[in-house]
Amino acid sequence: MAARKSASRAAPRTYGQRLCAHLFTPRRVVDKALPEAAMDRLEQAIALAEAGSSGQLRLVVEARWPLAHVRWQTPRARALEWFSQIRVWDTEHNNGVLIYLLFAEHDVEILADRGFNGRVSAEDWETICRRMEAAFAEGRFEDGLTEGIAAIGELMRKHFPAEGGANEQPDRPIVA
Repeated sequence: MAARKSASRAAPRTYGQRLCAHLFTPRRVVDKALPEAAMDRLEQAIALAEAGSSGQLRLVVEARWPLAHVRWQTPRARALEWFSQIRVWDTEHNNGVLIYLLFAEHDVEILADRGFNGRVSAEDWETICRRMEAAFAEGRFEDGLTEGIAAIGELMRKHFPAEGGANEQPDRPIVA
């Protein structure tokens, strides 16, 4: 599995800072930044990104974690949990991709299944992260996610072109 990490702002470093970030980041922060209409548009963007490819793309957005998890869990580890839990790895061509956004720590992770190994460079994933980060830093979360989704769609069509094909994963973003 290829995994790229990026943080849109200086992430809290100490346990206390991380704890406070999770404590004071309620779900309504996500709902304000990405209201239901934005989620509808992101769902459409994912469907469009997957068109012409056998690749599958999932988006998970979390406001915060349970406080008991803050001491031992990292955003990358949580992204890996989601990758497994929603079975992004369970595609016919091992070409699923997860975008994970954690508001509490201002962190974005992109995880790609092993089908992308040797096809997409670390620099390509980092470029996508940087584009999203730039939009996030300006408070343009929907725009940043839409740009990232489109860029990943281009990679999926380039490396896993397909005419038609089954949609193996739901396109609806998960907000937790």
